Order: sequence, then C-alpha cells, then structure tokens
Amino acid sequence: MASGHLRYSVRAAKGAVHDGKKTTLNAKNLEALGAKRLAELLIEISTGSAADKRRLRLELAGEQSSADMAREIRKRLTSIQRARSFIDWRKVKKLKADLEMQRSAIVDKLEPQDPDEALELIWRFLDLSDSIFARSDDGSGSLVESFHDACVDAGRIAKASTVSPEALAEKVFQALQDNGYGQYDPLIEEMIPALKTVGLARLKELATQWLNEARTEKPRREGRIIGMSLNGPIYEDEVYSRHDDLSARIALEAIADAEGDVDAYIALQTEQAKQSPMIAARMAERLLEANRAGEALTRLDQAAPEKGRSFPVLEWEQARADALEALGREDDAQKFRWQCFESSLEQQHLRDYLKRLPDFDDLEAEEKAMAWIAEYPGVHQALLFLIEWPALREANALILDRYAEFDGNHYEYLTPASETLKEKYPLAASLLLRAMIDFSLKNARSSRYKHAARHLIECEALAMHIDDFGTAAPHHTYLAKLQRDHGRKSGFWTAVERLY
Repeated sequence: MASGHLRYSVRAAKGAVHDGKKTTLNAKNLEALGAKRLAELLIEISTGSAADKRRLRLELAGEQSSADMAREIRKRLTSIQRARSFIDWRKVKKLKADLEMQRSAIVDKLEPQDPDEALELIWRFLDLSDSIFARSDDGSGSLVESFHDACVDAGRIAKASTVSPEALAEKVFQALQDNGYGQYDPLIEEMIPALKTVGLARLKELATQWLNEARTEKPRREGRIIGMSLNGPIYEDEVYSRHDDLSARIALEAIADAEGDVDAYIALQTEQAKQSPMIAARMAERLLEANRAGEALTRLDQAAPEKGRSFPVLEWEQARADALEALGREDDAQKFRWQCFESSLEQQHLRDYLKRLPDFDDLEAEEKAMAWIAEYPGVHQALLFLIEWPALREANALILDRYAEFDGNHYEYLTPASETLKEKYPLAASLLLRAMIDFSLKNARSSRYKHAARHLIECEALAMHIDDFGTAAPHHTYLAKLQRDHGRKSGFWTAVERLY
C-alpha cells in the first residue's frame, strides 16, 4: 500500500515537472503554439507599443529583401532626425533602445547582404548625433556610447564595402569637422584598415589644409560676444577658429599615430603644450615605442610638474620611470617609483615597484609601504589607499590609532570604508560612522540628519558584534553623550525615531 502510494506520488511529481517544462517561456515551447497563434499574440502584445511595432516591421522588411530592410531603417532614421522635442533624462533610455534597434538591424541584417547600403545607413545613423545631442540631457553618456559603437561598425563595414579609400577619407573628414560632442572620437582609428595608405594620405591632406586655414585666417572679431578675457571681449568667431585648430590637430595626431610618425605627432604640439607634463607624457610614450628613450626622458624633464603641486601627474611619473628603465637605469627607475609612491600614495607606483622585485623582497617592501601609510600625514588618503589595495587589517589599525584625525565631512571616503570594514572590523566601521554623525550634529547640517540617523542605527547594530570597545566609548555611552549635547536637534531625533 505504501509502495503503491509512493509510485503514484513519483508519477504525479514527474507529470508536474513535465507540465511545468511545457509552460516555460522558451523558443521550443512557443513553437508549439503554431504560426497563426503566435502572429495573433504578437499583434496583441505590440498594440500600444510603437517600439514593438517598429521591431516587427523591421523583421518583416528583412524577410522581403535587403532593399525593403534599408527602406524601413532609412525611414526611421529620418523620423528621429526631424524630431524637435526635448529629450530629458527620463526619455534617454527609450531613445537609446530605439537607436540600438536601428544599429543592430544595419549590422546584423543588412551588412551581410549589402555592405555598401549598410555603410550608407551607418553614416546616416552617425549624422543623427548633432540633432540628438542638441535637444537631449544625457548626463550618463549612454547616447554617445551608441555613436562610438557606430564608429566601430562603420570601420568594419567600410572594409567590406566597395567604396574607395579616397571617398571614405572625404566622409571621415566631413564628420571630424562636426565633432562638437565627441561623437566621432574613435572614427579615425577604426577607419584606418579601410582607408589604407591612399585614403590616409588624402585625410592627412584635408586635415593639414584645415589646420593651416584655422591658423592663418584671423578671426573677424565681430558678432556675438560670448565672454571676456584680460585682453578684452571674446567673440564667437574667435572661439570657432580655436575649435577648428584643436579639432584639426587632434585629427592629425591620430593620423600620425596610425602612420607611426612620432616626429609628426611632436611637431603638432605648440611650444606651450610641450611644457605640459601631460602632453610631455604622451610624447614620451610614443618616443619610447620608437626606442628613443633618451629623448623621451629629456622631454619629460623639460616639462616636470611644479614642486608642491597638490595632485601628481601620474602619467608623467609613470612615463619617466619607464624612460629610466628603458635606458638601463633600473635602480633609478625603482627609486623614482618609490619616491612618487611616498609622496602621493598612488597605488600604481607601488604595484609597479613591487612587481620588479625578486620573490620575498616584495613582501618586505610591502610591509615597509604599509608602515609608511600608517604614518602618512593625510589620514583620509591613507584610509582610501588601504581600503582599495586592499589591506583591511591595516585600515582597521589606522582608524583605531588615528580616529581623532578623521573629518566626518568626508563622507565620500568614510561611508564606503565603513561598509567594507563592518563585517570583520565592526568597531572601526562604527568609529567612522560616529565621525560623520558628530560632524552633522556639531555643524547643524540638517540636510544630513537623515543620513546621520541611519548611521546611528547602524552603530547600534554593530555594537552587538563588538566585544571590546578599547579606548572608545561603548555605544550606550556614546548615545547618552549625543542626547546630552544635541538633544534639542529635533530634526535628527525625529529621523531616528522614524527608523525604529
């Protein structure tokens, strides 16, 4: 009797599993509905959704011919370009999906059948950028990503097309002249294989002419005044001339890189630019690739950052260390990396230093580095380093030793550090939270009271996992002090009550 019931239960369970699999949403199960029912469902589902209808029309056009597909894509691109309504942040996602649908159709459906038509349409797609950015609010940068991806597509499609390299050069040049939003930034690099030598030469000719015109034609210094400088008003025409100069130089720099011509790249830099540590680092990078380490080091030293600078120029420091190493001065390179690390606590310098040391020597050097960080004057920077390295044990010790130095106003450091430490080092995490609470209350930052209240609740939860508060006040003592010192800050205590 029992065994019969068991066999029945097993059969029932198998049947339930089997039925469940049949209702799982996948292509195989949906095929069982049949073409007619699926078509009816698609019509029903797409009713009221313009995006779904466009997708279905694209699929239908693709089944007819590449010409029908191209016509459908062109019609939609034209519609997007003619639109005039403002695209606020709430509409960006919808537009992004529409753009990606059109780009996908060009790349996945049209390109394999007709590369020439696909190339013409990907250029039409790229042409949308100006009209879209002029009426959009895309703080996330997601829209420009679509156009950068389209630049990559254009380079690949162009290589498969029959369009001549010279004609491609003309198209690329026209695009670069209208690159106000950076939408065409990857274009030259992606187009190099399709441009070939002859197309690259034509593009270089056009860009050189553009640069010469920007430098020789004096601004008319008339029209709308858009700003003021020490030399007087800044006219709109003058700014356009400067923009053309910069855009032409950027294009020629990309061409110089494509040709591997480091001297051409350097010649494009103004004398003032060559004194910039960042520009010097870029020149040095190319000189090192050309096995001209001595010249790279000279360029770098001529553009050394000013002493006492608040923030280091990491690229310049790395390039100088690389130049010293390329010259066979490994000890000098290592000494320089360590000096840079000690000065700024830049992680990359320490990583570069350690990986060049023999086994076991790197462990000793890392211990030395941790000891330096523990005494580093900027306690917030030291904490950030230890959290990101990561070295959580050392971060815990830093907080316990130097708690009084932490400024609760630096929530951008303290909040993530507390979150990272709370599981293994609840006392350290709690002390960081207290620093932020104290700052908010002592300075009556009412806008932060809700965050301070949340931090206090977190401190209470962490206290349950702290066996020894050491020299720090236990949670109940800390709470009593808050009530005594800030009992009249009703906004804060109301926020605390709401969280209970």
